[in-house]
Amino acid sequence: MPAEEVARRLASNGWSGDTGQISKSYSIDYDSAMRAVAEIAQGAIELEHRPDIDIRWDRLRIAMTTHTAGDVVTELDFLLVARINEITEKHGAAAV
Repeated sequence: MPAEEVARRLASNGWSGDTGQISKSYSIDYDSAMRAVAEIAQGAIELEHRPDIDIRWDRLRIAMTTHTAGDVVTELDFLLVARINEITEKHGAAAV
């Protein structure tokens, strides 16, 4: 995906990054993070995509790239971003 398209999409969804990787961090309590991650994992499985997920006591960080496309950001990443945004909002996560 061209850099301009990645930048345009990132500007509209609250994520950051570049053509190599996109990410977002959230403030969320641990219990809610665990429930959100279970749903994110299900969405990732359905899309056959695997984000990197880091869970801390009061933080959740998600990063992704499409490894099968040569470690670049693709449409697949943004499909999962849409699901993640819905899931994290439902679980009360706030972007940091």
